[in-house]
Amino acid sequence: MNDPEGVSGPVSAGFARGTTDEVGLRRGLRRMRLIAGSLLAAVVTIYLLAARWQANGGPGWIGYVAAATEAGAVGALADWFAVTALFRHPLGLPIPHTAIIPRRKDALGRSLENFVGTHFLAEDVIREKIDGIGVSARVGAWLRQPSHAERVTTEAAERFIAVLSGMNDDLVRELVEKAVLPRVVERPWAGALGMALERVVEDRLHHRLVDVIVTEAETWLKQNPEVFARTVQERAPSWSPKWLDEAVAAKAYSEALRFTEALRTDPEHRARRALDAFLRGFAGRLRTDEALGRQVEQIKYRLLAHPEVDRVISAMWATAKSILLDLASDPGSTARVRATDELAAFGAQLATDPELARTVDHTVANAATRVVCRHKDDIAAVIGDTVGRWQPDEASRRIELHVGRDLQFIRINGTVVGALVGLIIHLVTELAF
Repeated sequence: MNDPEGVSGPVSAGFARGTTDEVGLRRGLRRMRLIAGSLLAAVVTIYLLAARWQANGGPGWIGYVAAATEAGAVGALADWFAVTALFRHPLGLPIPHTAIIPRRKDALGRSLENFVGTHFLAEDVIREKIDGIGVSARVGAWLRQPSHAERVTTEAAERFIAVLSGMNDDLVRELVEKAVLPRVVERPWAGALGMALERVVEDRLHHRLVDVIVTEAETWLKQNPEVFARTVQERAPSWSPKWLDEAVAAKAYSEALRFTEALRTDPEHRARRALDAFLRGFAGRLRTDEALGRQVEQIKYRLLAHPEVDRVISAMWATAKSILLDLASDPGSTARVRATDELAAFGAQLATDPELARTVDHTVANAATRVVCRHKDDIAAVIGDTVGRWQPDEASRRIELHVGRDLQFIRINGTVVGALVGLIIHLVTELAF
């Protein structure tokens, strides 16, 4: 009565038999089948013995035993048939409405797909689950630990290095030439350059460049007074006396030193203000002067048409790639240290700032629900498609392996309940008649 084919029979490809979980499930199913089958055999045996004893003039109580075991056997057989009919034809007989799962596996798969999509992938269910997780609190508490922040930075750097190292340099150069440069060429440069220059002047970013140039000039003057003097004297008229040339050179040197020192130390030096005024005016002209704009466009096309452009692009990419690889691969680089510190600081803020935590939780919940709602049909379809790819016997075997153990309790309960009902019916019959 116990068909072991569903447990020990051959399995199709893709159904791994050697996993620890499957071995345990198979062992548990086999054990419960043995218990249910043994109980059925026991009640049948007791019924036969009791019925024979009763027929041969046994005591009155033996009738109760016979009635109870008879009903228990009927209940056990009925439930065995019901459980077995789910997965296969009982005793191999093609009885109608048996082997339900093999025959209707596709419909069952689609029903399960619809059930999951409706009740498990619903927007309110996903949002409630995400809200209950407490993403911000967990991420913040974990990320605020410096070792964890460093681990994230390291993982990101390794992925970045792998991607950057695997990039084809020729492909990047071709991408820049065919996708980036055309975009650069088609847009007028003058207006953009004017806006950029205005921003530089407003933020006084060019002052840093001026500081570097002036400092280097002052340093060079202090280290090379003879060179400066000789240069001035060489440009003096041939008819001027030597003592006059030397005096002029000395005066020029002292004035140059004084000028560079004043320019370096005074942020409001008139030369700096003059440069600011010039750059500001030039930026305005770039934005409004059509003639200047046309000149800039002519210069742009001449630059981009230069044969050295390809070499410059390759050299710029090689340099940028090398710098990025060095920064990403060095754990002590400024970029990685800064990234680690920023991540740890963000984690601490996330764990202590309720407003930020609410914002992050809300954002995560919105993103998760949006993704799930957009793709829930595809996600749920995995269930139906997977079940649809199974062979009928394979589907029956897999499902029975996971739920068959619990179904054996139905057989056991049917035996016990049947025996009790049989006993009660026999008692009522005796009392009534």
